[in-house]
Amino acid sequence: MALSNNNSKRAVLGTGVLALAGLVSTPVLAQDAQQIIRDRCLACHTESGSAEAPSFSRISEQRKTPEGWLMTINRMTHLRGLELSRDEKRELVQYLADTQGLAPDETQDYRYLLEQDTNRVETGIDQGLAETCARCHSGARFSLQRRTEQEWKYLVDFHMGQFPTTELHSLSRDRQWYQIASTETAAELSKRFPLQTAEWQNWQAADKTDLMGRWRITGYVPGKGAFDAWMSAAKTSEGHYDLSLKGHYADGTALAGEGKATVYTGYEWRASLTIDGVKMRQVMAADKQGNLMAGRMFTAAEREIGGELSAVRDQGKSGLVAVQPAYLRAGESAELTLIGQHLKGDIDLGEGVVVEKILSRSDDRITVLAKATGAEGQRSVRVGDTELAGLAVYDALARVEVLPKDAVARIGGAGGKMPKVRAAYRAVGYSAGADGKPGTEDDLRLGYMPARWSIKPADEVAAHDKDDKYAGSINAAGIFTPGDAGPNPERKMSANNVGRLKVVATVADGSGQVEGEGNMLVSVQDFVRRVLD
Repeated sequence: MALSNNNSKRAVLGTGVLALAGLVSTPVLAQDAQQIIRDRCLACHTESGSAEAPSFSRISEQRKTPEGWLMTINRMTHLRGLELSRDEKRELVQYLADTQGLAPDETQDYRYLLEQDTNRVETGIDQGLAETCARCHSGARFSLQRRTEQEWKYLVDFHMGQFPTTELHSLSRDRQWYQIASTETAAELSKRFPLQTAEWQNWQAADKTDLMGRWRITGYVPGKGAFDAWMSAAKTSEGHYDLSLKGHYADGTALAGEGKATVYTGYEWRASLTIDGVKMRQVMAADKQGNLMAGRMFTAAEREIGGELSAVRDQGKSGLVAVQPAYLRAGESAELTLIGQHLKGDIDLGEGVVVEKILSRSDDRITVLAKATGAEGQRSVRVGDTELAGLAVYDALARVEVLPKDAVARIGGAGGKMPKVRAAYRAVGYSAGADGKPGTEDDLRLGYMPARWSIKPADEVAAHDKDDKYAGSINAAGIFTPGDAGPNPERKMSANNVGRLKVVATVADGSGQVEGEGNMLVSVQDFVRRVLD
């Protein structure tokens, strides 16, 4: 397993997603981008094929995400002296992502990397690939590339040439690393992630839907809470949009923003917006029909501070998209907000759930006072002829899951050039389900729940070192802020403020309360990321 908020991945790919968000340029013509390659790249690369279908060595044998191509271009700039204007870089990324990108089916298992959801422990990585590749960066890094077998071999050679100490690292100095990587690993990568796939051929042939129009969006911003809004995307050129956004947080506070978006490969949405004075980034993927988008939104300054985001196109018909909150305790009255579009007709919250009072109602937002009885389980909510299975009725809260389960924060500040890297937590509630035993497959997920947040030492060593005093603190919104960088004279041998903690969420349940815990590692500054940013 590899913790996917490692230095190199966060540094290079993170820089790419921030640079890509909201890029705006004139429509890209294939011949224009190809001419840029001829003018700027053929000092090292070669061209073959026909004028109508040119092939460029070491370029045409690869496929990557927009961030992957930007990473390559930036590497050529920093290490090989490539000179490109900002507009030329934009045109190349657009062209390469559109013509040599990844299909939706090829990215769906690894979107957390594109969305900068970095506090995640990867699982299911092939042991051989974990030992040769994922020991230095995330498994998603190489899983979001497609190459010929020869190109995978060239990548091994690049690592040896650029990072000659690779063979001296852990999990390499005890074996013939280069021989294994250039034969077995390259062959395995070629088998798992080949250049030519049916998914890519099908996506190239598919009709792409323009993403202009009005979108009903729901999401979450740490420190602000859940929100719903309308987002309008006005097309300015092919694949480029001006955005405006207006809506409300769950507590009723208004939000508004505007920005720009670019779409790559026919479905990869990258947007840059300013919402209530804060610069934000959106990374989403559209479905194959172009009517749904899902991903993540985070602050431009701190990609770790963000939350999930979904968008449903307004097609002029009734549709429910969310219920906030997504749970109702049996026997208690509580407010529920139904979010959607063109919501007309009678309200039905499912078996045993009664609408006691309609508190407010519009075509896209209905708030009711509701009370539930009957067996616990999922209920389908209806408004007129639209339905959504989005409400969980439960008897008692059995357990609380803290997300992320494992997180890394980094000390910083204190007059230095490197800011602190924070982390944002949320609490998810579960009932015991049909078998009455918490922690089994029968558990009923209730959704995100408000919690009281605290920290404590991770173990006896952390308690002895008073990590909970020095390593950082967590606020009422679940945002953890690490300690200052530099030596701390209050600590033994003036050690810095790193440490290991448990993050505790305490959720009220009737007259009682239930706790859940997550892991926090407070580490040193990410020097690699700072240099590359």
